[in-house]
Amino acid sequence: MSTLALLVALLLVVVVVLLAAGVAYVVHRHPSWGPPIGAAFGAVAVMATLVGAILAR
Repeated sequence: MSTLALLVALLLVVVVVLLAAGVAYVVHRHPSWGPPIGAAFGAVAVMATLVGAILAR
Protein backbone atom coordinates (compact mmCIF):
# COMPACT_ATOMS: atom_id res chain seq x y z
CA MET A 1 0.00 0.00 0.00
CA SER A 2 1.43 3.36 -0.96
CA THR A 3 2.07 6.22 1.41
CA LEU A 4 -0.68 8.30 -0.21
CA ALA A 5 -3.25 5.55 0.36
CA LEU A 6 -2.21 5.25 4.00
CA LEU A 7 -2.52 9.01 4.49
CA VAL A 8 -5.98 9.03 2.90
CA ALA A 9 -7.05 6.13 5.13
CA LEU A 10 -5.77 8.00 8.19
CA LEU A 11 -7.63 11.12 7.12
CA LEU A 12 -10.85 9.13 6.71
CA VAL A 13 -10.44 7.65 10.18
CA VAL A 14 -9.91 11.10 11.70
CA VAL A 15 -12.95 12.51 9.89
CA VAL A 16 -15.16 9.60 11.00
CA VAL A 17 -14.03 9.97 14.62
CA LEU A 18 -14.67 13.72 14.56
CA LEU A 19 -18.09 13.19 12.99
CA ALA A 20 -19.04 10.59 15.59
CA ALA A 21 -17.83 12.83 18.43
CA GLY A 22 -19.77 15.77 17.01
CA VAL A 23 -22.97 13.76 16.69
CA ALA A 24 -22.55 12.36 20.21
CA TYR A 25 -22.03 15.89 21.58
CA VAL A 26 -25.11 17.29 19.83
CA VAL A 27 -27.27 14.41 21.02
CA HIS A 28 -25.82 14.76 24.53
CA ARG A 29 -26.82 18.44 24.57
CA HIS A 30 -30.35 17.56 23.39
CA PRO A 31 -31.21 14.28 25.16
CA SER A 32 -34.62 13.98 23.54
CA TRP A 33 -32.87 13.26 20.22
CA GLY A 34 -31.69 9.84 21.38
CA PRO A 35 -28.83 8.14 23.17
CA PRO A 36 -25.44 9.66 22.26
CA ILE A 37 -23.58 6.38 21.80
CA GLY A 38 -26.20 5.02 19.43
CA ALA A 39 -26.12 8.20 17.38
CA ALA A 40 -22.32 8.12 17.19
CA PHE A 41 -22.37 4.49 16.02
CA GLY A 42 -25.02 5.42 13.49
CA ALA A 43 -22.82 8.20 12.12
CA VAL A 44 -19.87 5.81 11.86
CA ALA A 45 -22.05 3.24 10.09
CA VAL A 46 -23.23 5.82 7.55
CA MET A 47 -19.66 6.97 6.88
CA ALA A 48 -18.48 3.36 6.52
CA THR A 49 -21.27 2.68 4.04
CA LEU A 50 -20.37 5.76 1.98
CA VAL A 51 -16.66 4.93 1.98
CA GLY A 52 -17.44 1.33 1.04
CA ALA A 53 -19.61 2.46 -1.85
CA ILE A 54 -16.88 4.81 -3.08
CA LEU A 55 -14.18 2.12 -2.83
CA ALA A 56 -16.36 -0.43 -4.64
CA ARG A 57 -16.44 1.72 -7.78
